[in-house]
Amino acid sequence: MELIYNTSGRCKGLCSKGIGRQDHQLNTYDWLADIPGNDQESQYVEVQFKNTRKGYYRNSNGLQIEKGDIVAVEASPGHDIGVVTLTGRLVPLQMKKVNIRSEADIKRIYRKARQTDMEKYQEAKAREHKTMIEARQIALDLQLQMKIGDVEYQGDGNKAIFYYIADERVDFRQLIKVLAEAFHVRIEMKQIGARQEAGRIGGIGPCGRELCCATWMTSFVSVSTGAARIQDISLNPQKLAGQCAKLKCCLNYEVDCYVESQKRLPSREISLQTIEGEWFFFKADILANQVTYSTDKQTLANAVTISGKRAFEIIGMNKKGVKPDSLTEDGTKPGVSKPVDLLEQESLTRFDRAKKKKKKKKSKGQVKAQGNNDNEQEKPANSEKPKAKQNGNAQQSNRGNNGNGGKRKEAPNRNQNAKPNENANQAPQTEKPAN
Repeated sequence: MELIYNTSGRCKGLCSKGIGRQDHQLNTYDWLADIPGNDQESQYVEVQFKNTRKGYYRNSNGLQIEKGDIVAVEASPGHDIGVVTLTGRLVPLQMKKVNIRSEADIKRIYRKARQTDMEKYQEAKAREHKTMIEARQIALDLQLQMKIGDVEYQGDGNKAIFYYIADERVDFRQLIKVLAEAFHVRIEMKQIGARQEAGRIGGIGPCGRELCCATWMTSFVSVSTGAARIQDISLNPQKLAGQCAKLKCCLNYEVDCYVESQKRLPSREISLQTIEGEWFFFKADILANQVTYSTDKQTLANAVTISGKRAFEIIGMNKKGVKPDSLTEDGTKPGVSKPVDLLEQESLTRFDRAKKKKKKKKSKGQVKAQGNNDNEQEKPANSEKPKAKQNGNAQQSNRGNNGNGGKRKEAPNRNQNAKPNENANQAPQTEKPAN
């Protein structure tokens, strides 16, 4: 679908009414929101409270409610304050997903929140953090093996829900009495798991997206290490565990696809017989339907990668007592393509490598510069010696020429443009250090 943007910057391909508020978790995109009369199709409304707690209520009074309205809903006892997150035809479908079928369990909406309702709501919310800290200390004094993760006050302040985590069964009857006396409210204890706690807190996963438990997951299925083995993922607990310290829920997303793809690959226990020798299973690329065999059962030696179809052909030939010349059909070893690391260019150490290279280049340049400076400093000292020799040779040659009847022998003088008077003046200066 081609997306067209209007002058306001919004995408026309998506309905602005269908997008939920980003300050609430477990948002649901209403893809029926742009249909005329969708709000009046159903009297049920989805209302969301703190974090991931949601409820479904009946609009029995026929109020004009839209997504984002703050409403007062029925509670036991009193009333609660929440935000409308979904209306229309999509609400009954969501109720089926949550397994709400009995209409007796569905409570009703009283009214839209008033100013007095919002003042009570703000006062109750301001007490939540302090209540949680005091409740943790009370549980510690009672020596209860539990962790109170969060506290949520009802909109009218008459009730408080304490969310806790415990590995074993906890007898918190004494705790409820102490909490009721300390805070003078009705106490409700609700046990949650580690994944539900992570969903309530929220965060960003290693994939760069928001946590699945905080965005769309409502039911949690157990995850085992078998899902990692089927997908050939290394059993590294630091990488397999999520923010809840449990195995990541996304390990179950592609297990069915890998199980289906493994049916097109031979068993790991079957070895292939060829004229060259016996080949053992080493590794497999499940989705690419490629199998790598080695001549050594323990280590990778003379590796050859073939397709799963070719492996089944050789297994069928071995059952008939026939051994092919080689694993490949044409007898040549195919080149194994190296895996491409898509995140290599985004490596965190790429800046460190660049700095090291720069340092090396700078060090070489500094050495060259120092060498040039040393040569420049030595040049004047070296240049004086040949001058002295040249001047001395010139004088000897002149003397010899005067005494040999005018015969002149040309001395090797590199400074041809030099004047004789200058050479004569410089000669005694250069002879002194020689003596």
